Amino acid sequence: MRRSATALGLVLGVALDGLLGDPRHAHPVAAYGRYAAALDRRLHRDDHARGALYAAAALLPLVAAAGRLEEMTSGRPVRHVALVAAATWTVLGGHSLRRVAADIGATVEAGDLAAARRLLPSLCGRDPHDLDAAGIARATVESVAENTCDAVVAPLFWGAVAGLPGLLGYRAVNTLDAMVGHRSARYARFGTAAAWLDDAANLLPARLTGALTLLAAPLLGGDARAGLAAWRTGAHRHPSPNSGVCESAAAGVLGVRLGGRTVYAGRVEERPWLGAGADPSGETVRQAVRLSRAVQFGALAALALVAGAWR
Repeated sequence: MRRSATALGLVLGVALDGLLGDPRHAHPVAAYGRYAAALDRRLHRDDHARGALYAAAALLPLVAAAGRLEEMTSGRPVRHVALVAAATWTVLGGHSLRRVAADIGATVEAGDLAAARRLLPSLCGRDPHDLDAAGIARATVESVAENTCDAVVAPLFWGAVAGLPGLLGYRAVNTLDAMVGHRSARYARFGTAAAWLDDAANLLPARLTGALTLLAAPLLGGDARAGLAAWRTGAHRHPSPNSGVCESAAAGVLGVRLGGRTVYAGRVEERPWLGAGADPSGETVRQAVRLSRAVQFGALAALALVAGAWR
């Protein structure tokens, strides 16, 4: 009974995300971020061991509490469905991701680059000031591809195989990585454990995202063979072992070229080119949004079945 309750909860959570988007007030992920920031201030020291302690202190109590809640509702299917649905809605971000990306794509197509530059920081950490239309579109498509894994497929994956602890634990890991896992003087060592945890948590979901991207290609008039070729030739050259999979598959399917010079708050990365097509455009962003939605539905169908069989 719990297996079918978990699967139904995942489906209802995706429906809530599609209807309502992110919670508008008192978002639980924001509250967790404040807790993690307080721990950072208390525990921070620029070494790997202290960073591992921080990651454990931020993650383990949440996973333990989620496990206890799941135990308490294991014999009460209605409550279990409601709990999993609420948690899924809380940790997913597919609706908001696609809405913001669509708004950016529309402003690029309209030629309003000033508006596009204002919107871009709400989607990713790129410095938008010197980006032209192609650069804004490229950053948007890359963010949609990467975050379709982080905000949709990976939470559903961990919810399917590990229930409520998987859902909340994954979102906690992803939040910690966003907060301390980036390359900076403060977090060069302290953030290493969080970054490694995020890489490990996304290892399988990223490859599932890549596979679903290829499977969804015919629905959009995309090229699955080009997506597979871009994945094979480019993913391993990306600085992230997981984002490279999602971005290269999307680049090939959409027939565009992603990568190249990337600027984050003054820090410049020269990334490998992924795909072999033209530069992205506002129309490419619209196609990427449609592709992300198709991948979400494919992931939900597959992982609801996994939840029903596995748990």
